Amino acid sequence: MAQRYLLFLLCSLLVVPAFTAHSFDPMRTECLVPAKKGGGMALTCTLLANSLLRSDLITEKMTLQYKPGGIGAVAYNHVVGVRSADPKLVVAASSGSALNLASGKFGSYDVNAVRWLGALGADYGVIAVRRDAPWNTLGELLDDLKQRPESIIFGGGGSIGSQDWMKTALLAREVEIDPRRLRFVAFEGGGEALVSFFSGHIDVFSGDVSEIYLLDNKRFRVLAVLSEARLPGLAGTPTAREQGFDVVWTVWRGFYMGPKVSDEAYRWWVNTFRRLIKTEEFARERKRLGLYPFALIGEEFGAFVRNSVTRQRRLVKDIGLLR
Repeated sequence: MAQRYLLFLLCSLLVVPAFTAHSFDPMRTECLVPAKKGGGMALTCTLLANSLLRSDLITEKMTLQYKPGGIGAVAYNHVVGVRSADPKLVVAASSGSALNLASGKFGSYDVNAVRWLGALGADYGVIAVRRDAPWNTLGELLDDLKQRPESIIFGGGGSIGSQDWMKTALLAREVEIDPRRLRFVAFEGGGEALVSFFSGHIDVFSGDVSEIYLLDNKRFRVLAVLSEARLPGLAGTPTAREQGFDVVWTVWRGFYMGPKVSDEAYRWWVNTFRRLIKTEEFARERKRLGLYPFALIGEEFGAFVRNSVTRQRRLVKDIGLLR
C-alpha cells in the first residue's frame, strides 16, 4: 500500500498543470458571437480572430461560434451558467450589451456577473435608406415621420429599448414624436436587419457604420452618421448634429469572459490585448472593418462598463421604458 501511495505521489508531481501564467499558449481559442451571422457582433470577433493570428500572438486561428437569442441574453446566461471557467472563451459585447443590462434584459444576471476583458474599437450609429427611397436628407425623413409616424417602418438589431431602437427614439424626440408611436421591427442582430432592409421589408435601417462599411453603397444612402464630427472614410456623409438634430450614438466593441476564469487566464488575455493593440496588423484590420480607435483593457474596462450601465439606466428611464 505504501509503495502504491509513493508511486501515486511521484506521478502527481510529474503532472504539468493545464494552465500557468507563464506557459499558457492557447490553442483552439473561441470567440462567441451573441447574434446571428453578419452585423457588429460577428465583426467584433472577426477583428480579434484575424489580428491575433496575423500578429502571431496565437498559433491557431480563433474559432467563431454563434449563439443568438434574446439580443445577447442567451449567450450571457450560457457563459455564466455553463462555461463560467473556460479560459479559452471570449464573448463579443458592445454598448448595446450595457444598454440591455441597464434594461434588465439579461435576466437575473447583472453587469458584475462576468469578467470584462477589453474594448478594441469604436463604432458609430447610422441611419440609412435604400437608393429608391423618397428621402435624401435626415431632415426630409424626420419631416415625413412627423406627419405620419406610423407609416414609416424602421428596423435594426434588438427589440424596443435596444440601441438600434434607441437611436430612432432619440431622433423622434428631436421632432417631438413619442418614440412609442414608431413602427420598429426587431431582428437578432444587424446582419438579419440588413437582409430585410435590402429585401424591402423595412424602410429605414438603424445600425452601425461597421455594418454597412464594406457594402456596395449603390444600394443604399446614409442619411446621417451619429458621431460628433464627420468620420474618416465617410467624409461625404453629414452627421445628425450638423443637420440640426442633436443625437450622437457611439458604440464600443469589446469582450467579456466567464466569471470563474482564473486570474492567470484573465491576465494572459489582458496582456495579449495590450500587445495586440500595438501591432500594425491590428490597426490595419480595424480600419478594414470600418472601426475607429478606442481601447480600454482589464479592470479599467470593467469600471468603464459598469459606469456605462449606470448612465444607460438613466437614459432608459428618461425615455420612459423603466419606472
